[in-house]
Amino acid sequence: MPHPPDHHALRAAAIHRLYTLEQTKRLTRNRITGVADAFGVDPRTVDRWLANARANHGTYQPAGRTSFLLTPDMLDAVARWRGNATAAWKELRAEGHPVPSLATFHRATNRALTPGMRAGLRAGEKARRRLDVAGERERHHRNYAWETDHVEASVKVRVEGHIRKPWITFFVDCATSAICGLAVSPQRPSREGVLVAIRDAILIDEHHGPFGGIPTYVRVDGGKEFLCRTVTDALGVLGTEIIALPPFTPEGKGNVEAVNGAIKKTLFASMPGYTHAPTLRGGNPIDPDQPLLHFEAFVEQVLDWVHYWNHENTPKSLNGQTPRQAWDADPALVDTVTAGDLHTYTLERHGKPLTINNSGVRWRKRNYIADWMHGRVGEKVDLRYLPHHNHRVELYDPHSGRYLGAAVMARQATREQALSLKQARRREADRLRAQLQKAERNRNERFAAATRPAPPVPLDALPEEEALEHLRTLDGFTPAAEALPDLIKLPEPDAALTRPLAPRATPPSTPPAQPEEQP
Repeated sequence: MPHPPDHHALRAAAIHRLYTLEQTKRLTRNRITGVADAFGVDPRTVDRWLANARANHGTYQPAGRTSFLLTPDMLDAVARWRGNATAAWKELRAEGHPVPSLATFHRATNRALTPGMRAGLRAGEKARRRLDVAGERERHHRNYAWETDHVEASVKVRVEGHIRKPWITFFVDCATSAICGLAVSPQRPSREGVLVAIRDAILIDEHHGPFGGIPTYVRVDGGKEFLCRTVTDALGVLGTEIIALPPFTPEGKGNVEAVNGAIKKTLFASMPGYTHAPTLRGGNPIDPDQPLLHFEAFVEQVLDWVHYWNHENTPKSLNGQTPRQAWDADPALVDTVTAGDLHTYTLERHGKPLTINNSGVRWRKRNYIADWMHGRVGEKVDLRYLPHHNHRVELYDPHSGRYLGAAVMARQATREQALSLKQARRREADRLRAQLQKAERNRNERFAAATRPAPPVPLDALPEEEALEHLRTLDGFTPAAEALPDLIKLPEPDAALTRPLAPRATPPSTPPAQPEEQP
């Protein structure tokens, strides 16, 4: 019968109980036999245990078994041979050190060194960490904490005529395991790639929903692109705290590490150009002439996989729910920010300034339009964009860096955006017509008023009211912005927002009163 794990403590307690019964003259042979059966020994063995307790004033103190322990020199020998106890034993024996048998030396080595330490001596720190125990954090609620990391795609793709392995930056919500945002870079990502992924993760609209918002914490590793001033300032503006984990601690961000491992096994392994595919003798690939994916096709497949992960995958940690179901079931409020407020983030920048033409801004064989472009044909602009979301671009002044506004793809412009474009064109035409009419009026020669007969005198100076109005116009003064609310005529109320009152009943007509006769 196998002993329980704490049989030494139970044995001491049982023998102390027998010793107490013996002192009170209540000890019987049946009690001794019952203890012997419980521990699977002969009753005479229990008699010896009881005799040991009598000799130690009622406390059972068995004699410990002597075991061989490694000396510091022996431990150094095991470390020199990278955990090989047999080689260390042979070296010590050849040098004349007093060593026990090989089996005893192996048992002593196993007692002195844990399995993790022995694995570390054989293969280093990475092998030792595989035998560590990692705790489990509380999930809290959605957007309480995010985790981010880079993963190098083990796939070769074609990027502008070159063969490279792209990198992916993920932002994963810890409570729901949902991928809130990502950015795919043809090369190792820098702070620009991190900011693009942050923007993609925070925004919630028809192109970025439903996952996103402003997180309370973001856990990052020690990568300098995550801890640079640009990224910390961008998250600091939103009130998000960055938690920098110690280097080489993947267990600190287990959610994003699970995403990295899953995409390697379920997506990269099925792509052409997979770098860990089986090879022939000599390391030659099985199909050296297989066609590689272009970068655009690779990004499209990554986005499809992300949609599968968020809407179809059921991680064990979510108890059979998909990340979308867990996100929708979470009652925590989501703090959002608009795309207009996020345009200050560093987006991907087009290489050289582009020119505004009659069709808008031409980029990647597409035209981008906006209502503020009227009258600016021929001007240069800097274009910045969010990768994988080419429906909208941000335009800046190339000289001062001033933000000009957003532009949308002409083919994807909504009805409201097209109407705004036409209204802006009419406003520009009306403004020009007003300027021309004003200039025409000022062109007519004006004469001063006279009180005596005299030839007309040309009036070079403007009247006081017109001079003040002219100066205010030069300073950018608008009376509507400075006037009090009751001095500006309010627009007519919308007919859809008004409700006519019911007509009152007309009182019976009475004859008008006759005016009194005036004297």
